[in-house]
Amino acid sequence: MKKQIYKWIFENLMGWKIEGSLDEQIKKSVLMVMPHTSWHDFYVAIICRGALGVDINWVGKKELFRFPFGYFFKSLGGAPLDRTGGLNKVESIVSIFNSKETFRLGLSPEGTRKRVEQLKTGFYYIALQANMPIIPVSINFEKKVIAFGKPFYPTSDIESDLSCLNKHFVDAKGKIPEYGYKVP
Repeated sequence: MKKQIYKWIFENLMGWKIEGSLDEQIKKSVLMVMPHTSWHDFYVAIICRGALGVDINWVGKKELFRFPFGYFFKSLGGAPLDRTGGLNKVESIVSIFNSKETFRLGLSPEGTRKRVEQLKTGFYYIALQANMPIIPVSINFEKKVIAFGKPFYPTSDIESDLSCLNKHFVDAKGKIPEYGYKVP
């Protein structure tokens, strides 16, 4: 019932649609979500997640998950990132994947809502080290479409792999288009 409510809100009240699908059989993956140009991206993605009826997660620094907001952030799919013990972000996130049976991590490789000339590559190395697919997901505010691409398994040739993944985002326009990453 909750899925139908989210879907009705997403499609009828907000006027968005979903293209492609997220294979529920793939229990662990990195969702490469772009472009990320506005805080609006977060709630559109959360409502889309509800319309899909599939758990999609995100990570934040562990301090965000303290009382009183911890329960709320976890209910939205958040997972606390603990970087103590000398682990870098990639290693810390891979350890989260290893501790869960199902974990689909949605993140923006731009790393900010402002324009960037180069993507951060942490998402790629997380997928590579955890041996899971990257699923490209574009948020197109111009057409009001969230499009899911096919799962892509990294090959260790990052330049070639990014070139292939970037094709999914060529026509995507963020809420603030001038802030969007220009796909090469």
